[in-house]
Amino acid sequence: ATVNLRAITSWVGIARLFAVVLSCIAFSLVASTGNFGGPYGTWCMFTWCFCFAVTLLVLVLELLELYPMLPLSWDDFTSAFSMLAALMVFTTSVVFPSTFIKSPCSGSVCARQATATTISFLCFLAYALEVGLTRAKPGDISSFLSTVPGLLKVFEAYVACLIFSLLDLYSSKAGLQWCVAVYSICFIITLFIIIFTIGRCLSYIPCPLEKMLVGYNALALVMYITATILWPLYSFRDTKHPDPCDKNCWWNKHLGVTFLTIFNLIAYLVDLVYSTRMVFI
Repeated sequence: ATVNLRAITSWVGIARLFAVVLSCIAFSLVASTGNFGGPYGTWCMFTWCFCFAVTLLVLVLELLELYPMLPLSWDDFTSAFSMLAALMVFTTSVVFPSTFIKSPCSGSVCARQATATTISFLCFLAYALEVGLTRAKPGDISSFLSTVPGLLKVFEAYVACLIFSLLDLYSSKAGLQWCVAVYSICFIITLFIIIFTIGRCLSYIPCPLEKMLVGYNALALVMYITATILWPLYSFRDTKHPDPCDKNCWWNKHLGVTFLTIFNLIAYLVDLVYSTRMVFI
């Protein structure tokens, strides 16, 4: 192995170093409080530890120039991971304080939780900077997942995962079942596109890939339009807001799914526009 110092001295390398340090500080501060139980706390700790471990591994592999030995597209992998890490850390930076920091905030435990929240948001900025630095510029011949449509694929899959985590009380209505089918079908196809891209398997598809992606984006957009209409229609029709309604209330979960569906609808629309421009213009 040879040592490539540009892995840690370039702007991308510096952003990754900041991400490693900040994620380590965040989960260390929260771990020192001992207050991170439950599904939300477990998710936050997993996010910081996962991003720390994978980013450190990326730095080591690039520093020692061992990544060419891996049977995958390294640029696609790092682009997809930086986008995923930015989304995960941003979600954690919102979920952790809203779940664990109580008002009024006082004492050393609360101070460490607030500091961890600030550090987590700075870690998100480090990953967002890496995404911006590695994103393919217009006209570049680059890996697919570093382009805007490729980054949107990661965003769409992640938002679908958030939707799945909020699904509740949908099996009794056919309209809601269709919406869940839309989320599932689009998530599976998008995930396959990401995995096949990283695994360098897209060349084995016996059809024009670019035009196939445009067709899929158009179909996914139409399906999400139906879900955007049907989900709130069947979720809130003939129902009243429950009182009391805590953070695990079905109303709040269905409202969250509604907004996330709109986010993914917008993402697929932008994806379709960019994909069409890349192919036909």
